[in-house]
Amino acid sequence: MTATRLRIATRKSPLAWYQAEFVGRRLQAAHPDLEIELVGMKTEGDRVLDRSLAAIGGKGLFVKELEEGLLDGRADIAVHSMKDVPGYFPEGLHLPVILGRESPFDAFVSNDYDDPRALPEGAVVGTCSQRRASQLLYALPHCRIRELRGNVNTRLAKLDAGEFDAIVLAVAGLERLGFEARITRALDSDLCLPAIGQGALGIECRRDDPEVETLIGALDDAETAACVRAERAVSHRLGGSCLSPIAGYAVIEDDAMHLRARVAAPDGSALIAGERAGPVADAEALGSGLAEELLGRGAERLLAAASA
Repeated sequence: MTATRLRIATRKSPLAWYQAEFVGRRLQAAHPDLEIELVGMKTEGDRVLDRSLAAIGGKGLFVKELEEGLLDGRADIAVHSMKDVPGYFPEGLHLPVILGRESPFDAFVSNDYDDPRALPEGAVVGTCSQRRASQLLYALPHCRIRELRGNVNTRLAKLDAGEFDAIVLAVAGLERLGFEARITRALDSDLCLPAIGQGALGIECRRDDPEVETLIGALDDAETAACVRAERAVSHRLGGSCLSPIAGYAVIEDDAMHLRARVAAPDGSALIAGERAGPVADAEALGSGLAEELLGRGAERLLAAASA
């Protein structure tokens, strides 16, 4: 970057572009003389829409090109939805900033039904998330899950065309794009626990760029960052990826962290859940410990079935 210009790598999808613009506005509010440039990139995950994410390499394909842009100097930072961020970063990169969390919950969207429990036998629900699919099949075994790819507008259009009885998207993504009115209801976390990091945005940058790291540090939210660290520790210990049927959600109440996590079988035939509470300073240990508990109760078998 120059002293007054920061380049933000972003996917070209409407949601990713909005999120990059949002971060740019927040940075300009903190640094009024800063000029922001968005560097749009089309990732492999955006280009290949006729196959499942698992078949083409996972959600990491949504960040790979952005990270290459950071490493080759085309951009200074990249903005990511934390639920899409893999557990490891390329050498030379890290993610030092996590913004305050918006809604972490999933949205049930339907033109005909006001509650997922009202869906009839054989109802078709669209999602590309194994986490959502496995939990919904566990709670609603009479429904059918179908793969749903594309940006938010495309997914809503497929619902409106009658291809699905309902679809499930992130509340935060719909709200960021101004589609609040399309949310039939937010899914109760007892029915569908959120994804690791869902609702939070993170900023990735080069490790050898202290000027940039100092500049973006103004946006870091310590409470959200601690919660996301705990959630990501669950996934890391379980050996999962952004595509695994792993759910985790942490909150801080009365100066203590409360963490819940789940692993479900892909066909919804089994679900293993647990929860723990402890000091906020022990966020990663709390997540790792809860993951160990889930492994001891058979989570490894369910994850193996998901990756088969």
